[in-house]
Amino acid sequence: MQATIAQAASCMAELPSVEGLAPAYDQHRWYSGPVSELLQSRDEMNRRIQQALRTASEEMWTAQPGAPVDRDPEVQRAGMDRVLELRHRGVSVRSLYNVAVRDHGPTAGHLAAVVEAGAEVSTLEEAFPRLVIIDNTHLFIDNCVLPGDKDAGWHVTDRATVAWAHMLYQQLWARSTRWQEGDASSEVLTERQKAILRALEEGEAQHQVGPRLSLSDRTVTKELAAARAAVGAQTVYQLMAWWGRRQAEA
Repeated sequence: MQATIAQAASCMAELPSVEGLAPAYDQHRWYSGPVSELLQSRDEMNRRIQQALRTASEEMWTAQPGAPVDRDPEVQRAGMDRVLELRHRGVSVRSLYNVAVRDHGPTAGHLAAVVEAGAEVSTLEEAFPRLVIIDNTHLFIDNCVLPGDKDAGWHVTDRATVAWAHMLYQQLWARSTRWQEGDASSEVLTERQKAILRALEEGEAQHQVGPRLSLSDRTVTKELAAARAAVGAQTVYQLMAWWGRRQAEA
C-alpha cells in the first residue's frame, strides 16, 4: 500500500507539467467532448465549414455580428460563388449581419448582389452571437471556453445543442430587418447611429453600447457626435430629446 501511495503521489506531482503542454499540444484532446471539437485556427474552421457544405442539402445559416470591414475582392467573389453553388443545389442561404453594414459601401454592394443571387440577407440592431448552422446538423461557434483565443472555434454536432442554436437563429431572424426593407440613404441618421440611439433609449449607458453593437467606445463617441451635428443638437440629451419626438411622430 505504501508503494501504491508513493506511486500515486509521484504521478500527481507530474500533473502540472503535463497540463502545461495543453496550449501547445492538441488542445481539442483536453477540451473536446465526443460531440464537439476545438478547431485551433481560422483556417481549420474554414476547412471544416467547407467540408460540411460539400454535403449540405437543406440550409446554410450564418450570423456575423462584427462591424463591417473592407474585404479582398477575391474573398467576396469566392463567397458569391459559394452562394450560387448552394442555391443551385436548392440549399437555403441566410445571412444575418450587424446593421452597420448598410452604411458600408463595399459590403452593402456585395450583399445586394448576394440577395440578387437568391440568398436571404437581414440586419439586426441588437447584439447577437457569431455562428454558422449547416443542415441543422453542424454548428460552428466562437471559442468561449478559451475566450482570449479569437482565432479558434468549435465544431458542435450534438443534436440538442444544434437544435437549440437553430431555434435561437430563427428568433433573431424574426426580429431582424430584411435587406430589401431597409434603405438608409434617405434618412437623416445612419443605421449605425440609429442603433446606438435605440440602445440608449432602452436604458444602456453610453459605455455599454459599444459591446452590445460590437463597436469600440471611440466609434460610439464619434457616431454620437456625427448624429448631433446632423440634427443640430449640442448635447446627447438634446439628441435623445429629438430622437424621442421623432419616434412619437413615427
